[in-house]
Amino acid sequence: MLPGAFPYEQTPTRGIRTLATTQITMEIEIATIGGYEAVGRQMTAVRAGDDVVVFDMGLNLSQVLIHDNVETEQMHSLDLIDMGAIPDDRVMSELEGDVRAIVPTHGHLDHIGAIAKLAHRYDAPIVATPYTIELVKQRVQSESKFNVDNDLVKMNAGGTMAIGDSEQVELEFVNVTHSIIDAINPVVHTPEGAVVYGLDKRMDHDPVIGDPIDMKRFREIGREDEGVLCYIEDCTNAGKKGRTPSESVARSHLKDAMYSMEDYDGGIVATTFSSHIARVRSLVEFANDIGRQPVLLGRSMEKYSGTAERLDFVDFPEDLGMYGHRKSVDRTFKRVMKEGKEDYLPIVTGHQGEPRAMLTRMGRGETPYEFDDGDKVVFSARVIPEPTNEGQRYQSERLLKMQGARIYDDIHVSGHLREEGHYEMLDALQPRNVVPAHQSMEGFAPYVDLASNQGYTLGDDLHVTRNGNMITLVD
Repeated sequence: MLPGAFPYEQTPTRGIRTLATTQITMEIEIATIGGYEAVGRQMTAVRAGDDVVVFDMGLNLSQVLIHDNVETEQMHSLDLIDMGAIPDDRVMSELEGDVRAIVPTHGHLDHIGAIAKLAHRYDAPIVATPYTIELVKQRVQSESKFNVDNDLVKMNAGGTMAIGDSEQVELEFVNVTHSIIDAINPVVHTPEGAVVYGLDKRMDHDPVIGDPIDMKRFREIGREDEGVLCYIEDCTNAGKKGRTPSESVARSHLKDAMYSMEDYDGGIVATTFSSHIARVRSLVEFANDIGRQPVLLGRSMEKYSGTAERLDFVDFPEDLGMYGHRKSVDRTFKRVMKEGKEDYLPIVTGHQGEPRAMLTRMGRGETPYEFDDGDKVVFSARVIPEPTNEGQRYQSERLLKMQGARIYDDIHVSGHLREEGHYEMLDALQPRNVVPAHQSMEGFAPYVDLASNQGYTLGDDLHVTRNGNMITLVD
């Protein structure tokens, strides 16, 4: 099953409705490989006849962080599977078809972190948006254990690609908004209807970077030909009422906080998700507005922002410094301390209290940067609700407070749909089957209630499943 040919062609426009029609039933199966018992290590496969498309190959970072000095690049995939850090893809042997494409939906590690460990098992291209492809390329290049030589194919949101040689299956990318740029929801169009892989998005109609979510296209897909056979849905925030605010709301909140510090003559440090380019850009802009020189510090901060700038997703000031190497970072801190903390705004890694991240090192006194009483630390991020993260973040904040720092917390909006967003997606797509994902078994409960209120029945057209299971939609 694993090896397979992968004839593909990308078209600039949606040619979905030109697919050949047939009266013969096409078998449709879904393998729920990872991300169905916890948030992390996402991986799902959809089989349409003889053709298989794999969505995401992610890492569960918390399973790595609980071990000291683990370097995943040096580890074998089987050891990482046993650790619970990457998906156990052995269920793929039960799919009677050839893998035609591996499709990471965006560049977060819980979606691309296992590609370097698993993709080489499949004779298929990795197909993703340009920014995601670049992050995948970097991930593959840093891999020490396996030689990953899958073709890397770029496809923009709105693009389509033929899957296999039956002329009956097609892949489409629909633009969505998330807490990382260039994110998409992929759709597999089949004669039996569309399978929509709906993970990791919010309904942002006023994003700071990029285009709004393409709800028009989702509504079209829900009403074309056979409609939507199945919708695989991200349930991260399904238990939260209302809607997820736009990134523009977070930007306004951040602006208010930063401008309130304009007259402070001490140190100000900010941290956020390194991959959240829109947020980083806002921090850079507001630092300049209050008369401080921003500087990006930390390996991942340099990687994500540098890549985004190089691909023209963001236009940073020419004099913006980005430093990832330890020695370069320490030299920058020495310069900041010598020239005056009041003139700088370090934007650093460590919003979750990660042990080796920059802010954590600063809190432990392991850098040349020194905090004074009253210095400000801005967390433009929320704690990811997982015990390891919560513990590390608590420790980081305590260390900072012991040095006199004052914490500005929770200047953030989520990248995931809340309750009203889920109702809107179900109304737009009108799927015949729904598969909750991206949560724990306990975390599925709010979405099950929500979908049940919309007429879906658990065990019939509402499929709560576990990692390693198969769902037959058409046989």
